[in-house]
Amino acid sequence: MITVAKDSTGDFTSIQAAVDSIKSTPEIIYIKNGIYNERVEIKLDNVTLKGESAEDTIITNNYYARMIMDDGIKRGTFRSYTFFVNANHFRASDITFENSSGFGLDVGQAVAVYAEGDDIHFKNCRMLGHQDTLFTGPLPLKEKEPGGFTGPTEFAKRIPGRQLYEDCYICGEIDFIFGSATAYFKNCELYALNRNQKINSYYTAPSTYSNQKYGYVFDHCRLTGNCPDRTVMLSRPWRIYAKAVFLNCEMSGQITETGFSDWNKEESHDTCYYAEYNCHGEGYVPQKRPPYVHQLTEAEAEEYTMEKVLNTPVYPAEP
Repeated sequence: MITVAKDSTGDFTSIQAAVDSIKSTPEIIYIKNGIYNERVEIKLDNVTLKGESAEDTIITNNYYARMIMDDGIKRGTFRSYTFFVNANHFRASDITFENSSGFGLDVGQAVAVYAEGDDIHFKNCRMLGHQDTLFTGPLPLKEKEPGGFTGPTEFAKRIPGRQLYEDCYICGEIDFIFGSATAYFKNCELYALNRNQKINSYYTAPSTYSNQKYGYVFDHCRLTGNCPDRTVMLSRPWRIYAKAVFLNCEMSGQITETGFSDWNKEESHDTCYYAEYNCHGEGYVPQKRPPYVHQLTEAEAEEYTMEKVLNTPVYPAEP
Protein backbone atom coordinates (compact mmCIF):
# COMPACT_ATOMS: atom_id res chain seq x y z
CA MET A 1 0.00 0.00 0.00
CA ILE A 2 1.14 3.52 -0.86
CA THR A 3 0.18 6.42 1.42
CA VAL A 4 -0.39 10.01 0.32
CA ALA A 5 -0.46 12.82 2.89
CA LYS A 6 -0.36 16.60 2.49
CA ASP A 7 1.63 16.91 5.71
CA SER A 8 4.48 14.69 4.41
CA THR A 9 3.68 11.84 6.83
CA GLY A 10 3.11 9.44 3.92
CA ASP A 11 5.12 8.20 0.96
CA PHE A 12 4.02 11.08 -1.27
CA THR A 13 2.31 14.47 -0.96
CA SER A 14 0.79 14.20 -4.45
CA ILE A 15 -1.75 11.60 -5.59
CA GLN A 16 -0.47 11.65 -9.15
CA ALA A 17 3.08 11.10 -7.93
CA ALA A 18 1.85 8.05 -6.04
CA VAL A 19 0.08 6.74 -9.14
CA ASP A 20 3.19 7.28 -11.27
CA SER A 21 5.27 5.29 -8.77
CA ILE A 22 3.26 2.08 -9.20
CA LYS A 23 5.49 -0.72 -10.46
CA SER A 24 2.89 -3.50 -10.56
CA THR A 25 -0.75 -4.09 -9.77
CA PRO A 26 -2.97 -4.69 -7.91
CA GLU A 27 -2.06 -1.67 -5.81
CA ILE A 28 -3.86 0.35 -3.13
CA ILE A 29 -3.26 4.05 -2.60
CA TYR A 30 -4.44 5.37 0.75
CA ILE A 31 -5.06 9.12 0.77
CA LYS A 32 -5.12 11.00 4.06
CA ASN A 33 -7.45 13.94 4.63
CA GLY A 34 -6.49 17.10 2.81
CA ILE A 35 -7.29 19.26 -0.19
CA TYR A 36 -5.30 18.01 -3.17
CA ASN A 37 -5.25 20.69 -5.86
CA GLU A 38 -4.26 18.52 -8.80
CA ARG A 39 -5.48 16.56 -11.78
CA VAL A 40 -5.15 12.82 -11.44
CA GLU A 41 -4.94 10.29 -14.29
CA ILE A 42 -5.01 6.50 -13.88
CA LYS A 43 -4.40 4.21 -16.85
CA LEU A 44 -3.38 1.01 -15.03
CA ASP A 45 -5.77 -1.85 -14.30
CA ASN A 46 -6.38 -3.06 -10.73
CA VAL A 47 -5.76 0.18 -8.86
CA THR A 48 -7.67 1.19 -5.72
CA LEU A 49 -7.90 4.67 -4.22
CA LYS A 50 -9.03 4.77 -0.59
CA GLY A 51 -9.61 8.09 1.13
CA GLU A 52 -9.55 8.75 4.84
CA SER A 53 -13.02 10.34 4.67
CA ALA A 54 -15.30 11.40 1.83
CA GLU A 55 -15.88 14.89 3.26
CA ASP A 56 -12.24 15.74 3.97
CA THR A 57 -10.23 13.87 1.31
CA ILE A 58 -10.73 16.20 -1.65
CA ILE A 59 -9.26 16.11 -5.15
CA THR A 60 -10.07 19.41 -6.84
CA ASN A 61 -9.26 21.38 -9.98
CA ASN A 62 -10.88 24.14 -12.02
CA TYR A 63 -10.38 23.39 -15.72
CA TYR A 64 -13.37 24.08 -17.98
CA ALA A 65 -14.43 23.74 -21.62
CA ARG A 66 -14.15 27.42 -22.62
CA MET A 67 -10.65 27.76 -21.17
CA ILE A 68 -8.15 28.80 -23.83
CA MET A 69 -5.07 26.60 -23.87
CA ASP A 70 -1.52 27.60 -24.75
CA ASP A 71 -2.09 26.72 -28.41
CA GLY A 72 -5.07 29.10 -28.61
CA ILE A 73 -7.64 26.31 -28.77
CA LYS A 74 -10.47 25.88 -26.30
CA ARG A 75 -9.92 23.04 -23.85
CA GLY A 76 -13.31 21.46 -24.55
CA THR A 77 -15.41 19.12 -22.43
CA PHE A 78 -13.22 16.05 -22.49
CA ARG A 79 -10.00 17.77 -21.45
CA SER A 80 -11.61 19.58 -18.53
CA TYR A 81 -11.63 16.67 -16.05
CA THR A 82 -10.24 16.75 -12.53
CA PHE A 83 -10.01 12.96 -12.29
CA PHE A 84 -9.53 10.58 -15.22
CA VAL A 85 -9.53 6.80 -15.10
CA ASN A 86 -9.24 4.69 -18.23
CA ALA A 87 -8.70 1.22 -16.78
CA ASN A 88 -10.41 -1.98 -15.71
CA HIS A 89 -11.05 -3.22 -12.15
CA PHE A 90 -10.71 0.23 -10.63
CA ARG A 91 -11.97 1.04 -7.12
CA ALA A 92 -12.40 4.35 -5.30
CA SER A 93 -13.98 5.00 -1.91
CA ASP A 94 -14.35 7.79 0.63
CA ILE A 95 -13.09 10.59 -1.65
CA THR A 96 -14.49 13.88 -2.97
CA PHE A 97 -13.81 14.61 -6.64
CA GLU A 98 -14.48 18.24 -7.52
CA ASN A 99 -14.42 20.55 -10.49
CA SER A 100 -14.66 23.98 -8.92
CA SER A 101 -14.78 26.11 -12.08
CA GLY A 102 -18.41 27.21 -11.65
CA PHE A 103 -21.74 27.32 -13.43
CA GLY A 104 -22.04 26.12 -16.99
CA LEU A 105 -23.56 29.40 -18.14
CA ASP A 106 -20.23 31.03 -17.27
CA VAL A 107 -17.61 28.40 -18.15
CA GLY A 108 -19.33 25.68 -20.19
CA GLN A 109 -18.79 22.02 -19.44
CA ALA A 110 -16.47 21.11 -16.60
CA VAL A 111 -15.98 17.43 -15.78
CA ALA A 112 -15.13 16.29 -12.25
CA VAL A 113 -14.83 12.56 -13.02
CA TYR A 114 -14.09 10.97 -16.41
CA ALA A 115 -14.48 7.21 -15.94
CA GLU A 116 -13.96 4.70 -18.72
CA GLY A 117 -13.31 0.99 -18.41
CA ASP A 118 -14.90 -2.23 -17.20
CA ASP A 119 -15.57 -3.20 -13.58
CA ILE A 120 -15.27 0.31 -12.16
CA HIS A 121 -16.67 0.87 -8.67
CA PHE A 122 -17.03 4.14 -6.75
CA LYS A 123 -18.32 3.77 -3.19
CA ASN A 124 -19.19 6.53 -0.73
CA CYS A 125 -17.68 9.18 -2.97
CA ARG A 126 -18.74 12.76 -3.62
CA MET A 127 -18.64 14.16 -7.16
CA LEU A 128 -19.09 17.92 -7.22
CA GLY A 129 -19.48 20.07 -10.29
CA HIS A 130 -21.94 21.98 -12.41
CA GLN A 131 -22.34 21.12 -16.10
CA ASP A 132 -21.22 17.56 -17.02
CA THR A 133 -19.97 16.51 -13.58
CA LEU A 134 -19.65 12.76 -14.22
CA PHE A 135 -18.78 11.31 -17.62
CA THR A 136 -19.30 7.55 -17.81
CA GLY A 137 -17.32 6.72 -20.94
CA PRO A 138 -16.97 5.73 -23.67
CA LEU A 139 -17.88 8.50 -26.06
CA PRO A 140 -20.64 8.18 -28.64
CA LEU A 141 -19.62 6.71 -31.97
CA LYS A 142 -19.62 10.03 -33.82
CA GLU A 143 -19.14 13.62 -32.80
CA LYS A 144 -21.63 16.20 -34.02
CA GLU A 145 -19.08 18.97 -34.48
CA PRO A 146 -15.42 18.72 -35.54
CA GLY A 147 -13.21 18.59 -32.45
CA GLY A 148 -16.14 17.92 -30.13
CA PHE A 149 -14.53 14.77 -28.73
CA THR A 150 -10.97 16.07 -28.45
CA GLY A 151 -9.49 14.37 -25.43
CA PRO A 152 -7.75 11.27 -24.11
CA THR A 153 -10.06 8.60 -25.57
CA GLU A 154 -11.36 10.21 -28.77
CA PHE A 155 -9.70 7.55 -30.95
CA ALA A 156 -10.23 4.60 -28.61
CA LYS A 157 -12.42 1.65 -29.51
CA ARG A 158 -15.91 2.18 -28.12
CA ILE A 159 -16.51 -0.59 -25.57
CA PRO A 160 -19.19 0.24 -22.97
CA GLY A 161 -17.86 -1.16 -19.72
CA ARG A 162 -19.79 -1.83 -16.51
CA GLN A 163 -19.66 0.72 -13.71
CA LEU A 164 -21.10 0.80 -10.18
CA TYR A 165 -21.75 3.92 -8.09
CA GLU A 166 -22.78 3.01 -4.56
CA ASP A 167 -23.70 5.39 -1.71
CA CYS A 168 -22.40 8.35 -3.72
CA TYR A 169 -23.40 12.01 -3.76
CA ILE A 170 -23.37 13.51 -7.27
CA CYS A 171 -24.02 17.21 -7.72
CA GLY A 172 -24.48 19.34 -10.83
CA GLU A 173 -26.81 21.13 -13.18
CA ILE A 174 -26.91 20.39 -16.93
CA ASP A 175 -26.57 16.72 -17.97
CA PHE A 176 -24.44 16.10 -14.94
CA ILE A 177 -24.36 12.33 -15.43
CA PHE A 178 -23.73 11.50 -19.08
CA GLY A 179 -22.10 8.94 -21.35
CA SER A 180 -22.35 5.46 -22.83
CA ALA A 181 -21.37 3.08 -20.02
CA THR A 182 -23.60 0.46 -18.50
CA ALA A 183 -23.83 2.08 -15.07
CA TYR A 184 -25.70 1.10 -11.91
CA PHE A 185 -26.36 3.71 -9.23
CA LYS A 186 -27.31 2.23 -5.85
CA ASN A 187 -28.39 4.35 -2.86
CA CYS A 188 -27.00 7.54 -4.38
CA GLU A 189 -28.15 11.13 -4.00
CA LEU A 190 -28.33 13.21 -7.18
CA TYR A 191 -28.42 16.90 -6.29
CA ALA A 192 -29.56 19.41 -8.93
CA LEU A 193 -28.31 22.99 -8.72
CA ASN A 194 -30.51 26.01 -9.40
CA ARG A 195 -29.51 28.19 -12.41
CA ASN A 196 -32.60 30.44 -12.23
CA GLN A 197 -33.77 29.14 -15.60
CA LYS A 198 -37.10 27.73 -16.79
CA ILE A 199 -35.44 24.31 -16.79
CA ASN A 200 -32.64 24.35 -14.26
CA SER A 201 -31.17 20.91 -14.58
CA TYR A 202 -31.14 17.56 -16.31
CA TYR A 203 -29.89 14.80 -14.04
CA THR A 204 -28.80 12.52 -16.88
CA ALA A 205 -28.02 12.45 -20.60
CA PRO A 206 -27.23 8.87 -21.69
CA SER A 207 -25.63 8.04 -25.02
CA THR A 208 -26.29 4.30 -24.87
CA TYR A 209 -25.38 2.33 -27.99
CA SER A 210 -27.98 0.50 -30.06
CA ASN A 211 -26.66 -2.95 -29.10
CA GLN A 212 -26.48 -2.35 -25.34
CA LYS A 213 -29.01 -4.17 -23.20
CA TYR A 214 -28.64 -1.68 -20.34
CA GLY A 215 -27.68 1.97 -19.99
CA TYR A 216 -28.22 3.75 -16.67
CA VAL A 217 -30.09 2.15 -13.77
CA PHE A 218 -30.87 4.11 -10.59
CA ASP A 219 -31.98 1.96 -7.67
CA HIS A 220 -33.14 3.43 -4.34
CA CYS A 221 -31.64 6.80 -5.23
CA ARG A 222 -32.74 10.23 -4.00
CA LEU A 223 -33.24 12.94 -6.62
CA THR A 224 -32.97 16.22 -4.76
CA GLY A 225 -31.56 19.72 -5.20
CA ASN A 226 -32.12 23.40 -4.48
CA CYS A 227 -34.25 24.22 -7.54
CA PRO A 228 -37.81 25.59 -7.58
CA ASP A 229 -40.60 23.09 -8.08
CA ARG A 230 -41.10 21.65 -11.58
CA THR A 231 -37.85 22.97 -13.06
CA VAL A 232 -35.72 19.82 -13.27
CA MET A 233 -35.86 16.84 -15.64
CA LEU A 234 -34.74 13.30 -15.01
CA SER A 235 -33.16 12.66 -18.38
CA ARG A 236 -32.76 13.60 -22.01
CA PRO A 237 -31.12 11.52 -24.76
CA TRP A 238 -27.62 12.64 -25.73
CA ARG A 239 -27.99 10.00 -28.45
CA ILE A 240 -31.23 8.43 -29.62
CA TYR A 241 -30.70 4.96 -28.10
CA ALA A 242 -30.45 6.39 -24.58
CA LYS A 243 -31.50 4.09 -21.75
CA ALA A 244 -32.27 5.12 -18.16
CA VAL A 245 -34.39 3.23 -15.63
CA PHE A 246 -35.40 4.55 -12.21
CA LEU A 247 -36.32 1.95 -9.59
CA ASN A 248 -37.63 2.65 -6.07
CA CYS A 249 -36.36 6.24 -6.25
CA GLU A 250 -37.41 9.24 -4.18
CA MET A 251 -38.25 12.10 -6.53
CA SER A 252 -38.54 15.62 -5.16
CA GLY A 253 -41.11 18.18 -6.29
CA GLN A 254 -38.54 20.09 -8.31
CA ILE A 255 -38.91 17.43 -11.05
CA THR A 256 -41.33 18.36 -13.81
CA GLU A 257 -44.50 16.33 -14.19
CA THR A 258 -43.39 15.04 -17.59
CA GLY A 259 -40.00 14.11 -16.11
CA PHE A 260 -38.26 13.40 -19.40
CA SER A 261 -37.26 15.43 -22.46
CA ASP A 262 -36.62 14.18 -26.00
CA TRP A 263 -34.08 17.00 -26.61
CA ASN A 264 -35.91 17.78 -29.88
CA LYS A 265 -35.11 14.28 -31.11
CA GLU A 266 -38.58 13.02 -31.96
CA GLU A 267 -37.12 9.88 -33.53
CA SER A 268 -35.85 8.88 -30.08
CA HIS A 269 -39.42 8.09 -29.04
CA ASP A 270 -39.03 4.82 -30.94
CA THR A 271 -35.41 4.10 -30.03
CA CYS A 272 -34.71 5.26 -26.47
CA TYR A 273 -35.76 3.33 -23.37
CA TYR A 274 -36.88 5.30 -20.34
CA ALA A 275 -38.67 3.54 -17.50
CA GLU A 276 -39.74 3.85 -13.86
CA TYR A 277 -40.84 1.44 -11.17
CA ASN A 278 -42.17 1.91 -7.66
CA CYS A 279 -40.86 5.44 -7.26
CA HIS A 280 -42.33 7.94 -4.84
CA GLY A 281 -42.36 11.63 -3.93
CA GLU A 282 -43.92 14.76 -5.41
CA GLY A 283 -41.80 14.41 -8.54
CA TYR A 284 -43.17 11.00 -9.42
CA VAL A 285 -46.23 11.64 -11.61
CA PRO A 286 -46.48 8.55 -13.83
CA GLN A 287 -49.80 9.58 -15.39
CA LYS A 288 -48.15 12.73 -16.79
CA ARG A 289 -45.08 11.07 -18.28
CA PRO A 290 -44.70 10.99 -22.10
CA PRO A 291 -46.06 7.90 -23.90
CA TYR A 292 -42.54 6.63 -24.62
CA VAL A 293 -41.74 6.33 -20.89
CA HIS A 294 -42.48 2.86 -19.54
CA GLN A 295 -44.00 2.10 -16.14
CA LEU A 296 -42.59 -1.33 -15.31
CA THR A 297 -44.40 -4.27 -13.78
CA GLU A 298 -42.77 -6.12 -10.89
CA ALA A 299 -41.69 -8.88 -13.28
CA GLU A 300 -40.16 -6.37 -15.69
CA ALA A 301 -38.33 -4.61 -12.87
CA GLU A 302 -36.68 -7.92 -11.93
CA GLU A 303 -34.62 -7.61 -15.12
CA TYR A 304 -32.83 -4.59 -13.61
CA THR A 305 -31.22 -6.04 -10.52
CA MET A 306 -27.61 -5.10 -9.86
CA GLU A 307 -26.49 -8.67 -10.51
CA LYS A 308 -28.15 -8.85 -13.91
CA VAL A 309 -27.03 -5.43 -15.07
CA LEU A 310 -23.39 -5.76 -13.97
CA ASN A 311 -23.06 -9.31 -15.26
CA THR A 312 -24.33 -8.53 -18.73
CA PRO A 313 -21.72 -9.29 -21.43
CA VAL A 314 -19.64 -6.42 -22.80
CA TYR A 315 -19.58 -5.93 -26.57
CA PRO A 316 -18.02 -3.25 -28.78
CA ALA A 317 -20.47 -0.56 -29.82
CA GLU A 318 -22.56 -0.87 -32.93
CA PRO A 319 -24.24 2.02 -34.79
